[in-house]
Amino acid sequence: SALPEKKMIFKGLPANKEDMNKLMLTPLIHSPLPGGSALITFEEAEVAQRITEMKEHTVELSCGQLDELDQCRVRVQAVPVDILLPSALEIRLTQSSRSILVSDLPSLDIPKEALLDKLELFFSKTKNGGSEVESREFLEDSQQVVLTFTRDGVAEPLIERGHIQVPIGKGKYKIKISPCMSGDISNLQLQPSRCPRTVLLLGIPDVLSVESMRDALEIHFQKASRGGGEVDALAYVPAGRTGVAVFVQDTA
Repeated sequence: SALPEKKMIFKGLPANKEDMNKLMLTPLIHSPLPGGSALITFEEAEVAQRITEMKEHTVELSCGQLDELDQCRVRVQAVPVDILLPSALEIRLTQSSRSILVSDLPSLDIPKEALLDKLELFFSKTKNGGSEVESREFLEDSQQVVLTFTRDGVAEPLIERGHIQVPIGKGKYKIKISPCMSGDISNLQLQPSRCPRTVLLLGIPDVLSVESMRDALEIHFQKASRGGGEVDALAYVPAGRTGVAVFVQDTA
C-alpha cells in the first residue's frame, strides 16, 4: 500500500561496517476504532486471553433512570486485536547536491524567521563559501535548518568543512554542516502481530454517557469472578462516532 511521506532526522555515529545496515524501529501504529466499541488493556496478558476466549460478556449497568431490568444489561463481544508490524525495511538514500543540513544552532531569544534570515544572508555570500539560497526550512522536531542553493557544487565544499563560524546578533557561533539526505522506501515487509494485553469490545449500545459507560466496563472487566483482572487503560467510542487508537511498543 502507499505510504505517506515522512521527514526523518537520523542522529548518531557510524559503527562497525556490519552494523551499518541495521535500523531499529519503534512501532507507532494508528488504527481506526468504530462506534460502539472499546479498547481495554489489562495489566496481565493472561487476563486478555481469558476474556477473548469467553467471547461474549454480559455487562451490568448502573442506570437507575431505566425502568425495565433487561435494559440494565448489555451484551458485548470480545475479540483479539491484530495489527500489522514492519518486519523488514529497506530505505534508498540519496544525498542532495544542492542542500545542506545546519545543526548545533544556538538557543537565542530571536524569532525563527530572523534566525533563518541570518543564515540565508551568511550562506548567500561567496566569500563564506556559499551562493544564492533558493529555499530555507526550519525542522521543528530537530531544531535544525535545511538550506537549498540555486546551483550545484556549493553544498559539497561546505559539508567537507564540517563546521563554520556564523555571526548571529552580537556573537559568533560554531555551527555544524552535514549532508542533506532524501530517502525512498524500497522494500517494506509487514507481519501480523496480536496485542498480548489489549482486547477490543464490540456491540456496545449508546445507552449511557461516555464516562458512565467507561466506568461500567472497567468495573465489570476488573472483577476476577467474571474472568477479568486489573485494567491498565480503557478507551470507549460511542455509537455514531469514530476514534483512532495509537499502539506503542509494550514495555509492561
